[in-house]
Amino acid sequence: MNIDLPLIFALLMGLATLAYVVLDGYDLGVGMLMPAADEGEQELMVASIGPFWDANETWLVLGVGILLVAFPHAHGIILGALYLPVVAMLIGLMFRGVAFEFRVKAQGWHRELWNWLFWFGSFLASFAQGVMLARYITGFESGFGYFLFSVIVGAGLCGGYVLMGATWLVLKTEGALQKKSIAWAEWGLLWVALGVMMVSLATPIVSETVRLKWFDFPRTLALMLLPGMCLAIGITVWISLRRLARGATRVEWLPFAGSVAIFTIAFIGLAYSLFPYVVIDRLTIWEAASHPSALKVILVGVLVVVPLIIAYSAFSYRVFWGKARTGMYD
Repeated sequence: MNIDLPLIFALLMGLATLAYVVLDGYDLGVGMLMPAADEGEQELMVASIGPFWDANETWLVLGVGILLVAFPHAHGIILGALYLPVVAMLIGLMFRGVAFEFRVKAQGWHRELWNWLFWFGSFLASFAQGVMLARYITGFESGFGYFLFSVIVGAGLCGGYVLMGATWLVLKTEGALQKKSIAWAEWGLLWVALGVMMVSLATPIVSETVRLKWFDFPRTLALMLLPGMCLAIGITVWISLRRLARGATRVEWLPFAGSVAIFTIAFIGLAYSLFPYVVIDRLTIWEAASHPSALKVILVGVLVVVPLIIAYSAFSYRVFWGKARTGMYD
């Protein structure tokens, strides 16, 4: 039986990217919410992501690593075209990592400075990722319209991460901070709805390939289920947030699960739009792939590494599950 190794690695790269967006997305969102909280609430927010945030970024390393070793022809094109936003993302992650550790020992205005750097790093990394996504979708085209599209996608992704961060805090905190997080999540949900609508309208305009994939009737009728599912899940999240605001406790997990579902559905739609290209309109996954003999060796390593990452992540979430408490991360 012949195994389509390029397709397998494309699926693995997609899953690693989705895992990163979901797992690191919520702690980036928490970082962007830091200025809206007081000092005591900031300690709880840090404690809620402290055991997880560093390991969440492992999925980014895995996704980029697969791109490098499995699709080397595409790797050079993509990272060459995205050099500036990649550098911006790395600077943001650097500020964020340093600030996260240093703020624990800082006092007075020094701690406030590190808190602001933590916010700045989270925002810069999130916005840069949105710009990278927009540039990738449009095949790295240049011009004012494409620049504006990049800004819209960057802002939309920031809003999506804020929604996930707020719903994570709804799940992990209680009392006054949880009530604040419910309000943040409601605003985040409205921002995501606006962002999804604007990106959905703009994407087929700026990308002919995506436009043809979306409006190839009747083959794409099933694709119309995705926006309907997003709308239904968004309404469910809104209702659950309203119930929590009135004092319900049994649905604390639902807003976060719903926000993850919205990102997953959007990712499926994006994957459908781009397949089979790894560089849109230029390289398919088969054209960009390494030699089959190399892919077989790489697959052995991936089959060892990925289960270890999954096991470690599951174990850490199991151990540190429950409500965050002040001083947990100190």
